[in-house]
Amino acid sequence: MNIIKWEEFLIPYEQAVDELTGKFRAYSREMRKKGLHCPIEYVEGRVKKVSSILEKAHRKGIHYGQVEERMEDIAGVRIICRFVEDIQRVAAVIRERNGVDMEIIEEKDYISDGKSSGYRSYHINIRYPMWTVNGVKSVAAEIQIRTMAMNFWATIEHSLKYKYNHNIPRELQKRLISAAEASYSLDVEMSAIREEIMEVQRVLNRKNDLVDEIIGGIGVLYTSGLNNIEEIHARFLMVYEQDDLEKLLEFKRQLEVLSDLYKATPYKSFSPADRSVR
Repeated sequence: MNIIKWEEFLIPYEQAVDELTGKFRAYSREMRKKGLHCPIEYVEGRVKKVSSILEKAHRKGIHYGQVEERMEDIAGVRIICRFVEDIQRVAAVIRERNGVDMEIIEEKDYISDGKSSGYRSYHINIRYPMWTVNGVKSVAAEIQIRTMAMNFWATIEHSLKYKYNHNIPRELQKRLISAAEASYSLDVEMSAIREEIMEVQRVLNRKNDLVDEIIGGIGVLYTSGLNNIEEIHARFLMVYEQDDLEKLLEFKRQLEVLSDLYKATPYKSFSPADRSVR
């Protein structure tokens, strides 16, 4: 029997996790920068530890030499969504990449048809080509898509499975199933008020963007040599503390007017009578 050099064996899986998580995070950043609703809340990735690989192989009856061919989740990526509806949006994004930079092998819907344990998640098993020193290697990876509530429940159940060696006591199983039902009810309720939650998020995102733009504008004036920049910054803080989006927008417009005026007449200190920012 050939001995697996585990550190070397796992390198392509580690690279695949790094690339996949990087791609989904980049997609998420782009959506947010464009002011669009992003179905991805955050992304996690992991490579199974050797002990976990051996334990699963033993439990599933996978021969030691068939781990690479038969174990589909050595590389794992977890995409967490805020709403149940976002799960299928993420799945659709992944399907669009099928045949482009990955190959979808199988999809498993444990949301519409949850496991008897109470587990809910959407799984997509893929093959991902990795460039290695020995050429291209097709790496198996599992992408799990779930809500924050589903993820919290699954994390707890996983820990209990580890503690009880996959033989969770019956009474505890009943309580887990009850918790899973409560968790799913929470997801359903959040979906019912989804539009209100998203509107709040849009306002918060717009406010954050405005603050970044204003701070950037003040920074440009500071580096350009405007003498009374401290007063302008103090006025910005006063407006910010009023927590009024329209006032922030007005301050930004006034700052742009001041910036244009300063460009035309550099190296001056503008009094309140000279500028619009008040």
